[in-house]
Amino acid sequence: EKMKFYDRLKSTRIDADDPQPQIADELGITRQQYQLYESGKRSFPIDLLPVFCSHYNVSADYILGLKQGLSWPRP
Repeated sequence: EKMKFYDRLKSTRIDADDPQPQIADELGITRQQYQLYESGKRSFPIDLLPVFCSHYNVSADYILGLKQGLSWPRP
């Protein structure tokens, strides 16, 4: 089964050995809010995605579950 968006949030955070309060603080939200995003109970706000990706140095394509090598912008 394909990994869900919220599972990628969680696995990225865990791989970096960050506790939930640390990334929540980085995102400017509460740990409780972040926990809802990571559990899939609430939708992750798109405006937080660049902050999350920059913090962990991962691409938004990976977090969103898009295939690698998408050709945009077009040459």
